[in-house]
Amino acid sequence: MSATDHSSLSQSAISKKSVSLSSRGWRIGMLCLVLGLAACEGKDQATPPPSGTAQEDSLSLFRVDYAALPGWQSDQMQEAYPALVRSCGRFQSWPDSKTVGPDAVAGTAADWKPLCHSLNDFMSTAESPRDISLWMEENLVPYQVYNNDSREGTFTGYYEAELKGSLVQDATYKYPLYGVPQDLVSIKLSDFDEELKGTVLAGRVEGNRLIPYHDRNEIEKGVLDNKAVEVLWADDPVDVFFLHIQGSGMVTLPDGQIIRVGYAGNNGHKFYAIGRALIDEKVLPKDQVSMQSIRDWLRANPDKAREIMNRNKRFIFFRKIEGDGPIGAMGVPLTPARSLAVDPRFMPLGVPLWLDTTWPGSDRPLQRLMVAQDTGSAIRGPIRGDFFWGPGEAALAQAGGMKQKGSYYLLLPKSVAAKRDASS
Repeated sequence: MSATDHSSLSQSAISKKSVSLSSRGWRIGMLCLVLGLAACEGKDQATPPPSGTAQEDSLSLFRVDYAALPGWQSDQMQEAYPALVRSCGRFQSWPDSKTVGPDAVAGTAADWKPLCHSLNDFMSTAESPRDISLWMEENLVPYQVYNNDSREGTFTGYYEAELKGSLVQDATYKYPLYGVPQDLVSIKLSDFDEELKGTVLAGRVEGNRLIPYHDRNEIEKGVLDNKAVEVLWADDPVDVFFLHIQGSGMVTLPDGQIIRVGYAGNNGHKFYAIGRALIDEKVLPKDQVSMQSIRDWLRANPDKAREIMNRNKRFIFFRKIEGDGPIGAMGVPLTPARSLAVDPRFMPLGVPLWLDTTWPGSDRPLQRLMVAQDTGSAIRGPIRGDFFWGPGEAALAQAGGMKQKGSYYLLLPKSVAAKRDASS
């Protein structure tokens, strides 16, 4: 990477104090015990924080010049315009006082609304769509993102799955995509403790207790059958499993009609990466594990596939999506190769980022303007991103092999930068 070294920066640092993950886990666990809840979602456990734990995640922003952004002049930035417009649509619908990101790290909606109007005016008169970089340099300030004293994180990829399906069950289309069951209960723990914001309990009520919801194995055995929650039926259980991992997809019906489905909820169980099991059990060599190789192995070993897939107890529920998709966590359609999933505990949704990483499986620079518009259960930390590649096999080929080191820069309005400078 070619970003400025942390030790040589002369600009003022802007730090956000994060919630300790260990103490956060202790609070969640105690709340679960007090309320008699047994369906805590996430990695936190009801145990005291151990001594000598690793340094907790903490976001820091360091103001830099555009000259510090690797590849800034080489990107086709007009390709990010649709993503920016969609974020602007959300900002413009918010009240002026609504904060953007945790601790208002990106200001408020009032800081973004004038910029959105200015961007639309600029693009309508720009001689070249690529001139968007000029507008950004005039209106936004770049900040290098650090996690404590490190500016390096991990970037993976995801895609929109494609399946064949039907609106009715038959001998070919017999694997259901379920909608959200009526007995699934979700509780936001921030309603009880503001410091637990972003943590959700999911389960079902039995007597006067909330207990864990059915896991994947129980659901696959038919515990939800005849409860009228099926959205569609697919022809391939492996495709359905990968749809659960990706969270959204396009389903082609027998008459050629395409229906989009998107994430509607989950059963509250922790995600389990079956690729790790295939490595540990020496089924696949570590250097050959990818989405494609896992999919191929599952299809070639149907007798073993179900047991392996059921180790991931997490189960996703879907809804039909009208219009463009897939829909990200910000509530807008994602833009292929321009939308990025981030950790909302640290990073603001809707905001442009400059990404500095490499192409999947190579050291070729991948440096471009992205917009933070989605989240994911495995996307954890101040410098952690999931790159949305788009739909289909071509996107899978990129997403399946992506696990790159890299960094990014947060682009903030000058009004926000001025407030930060004044408070530092």
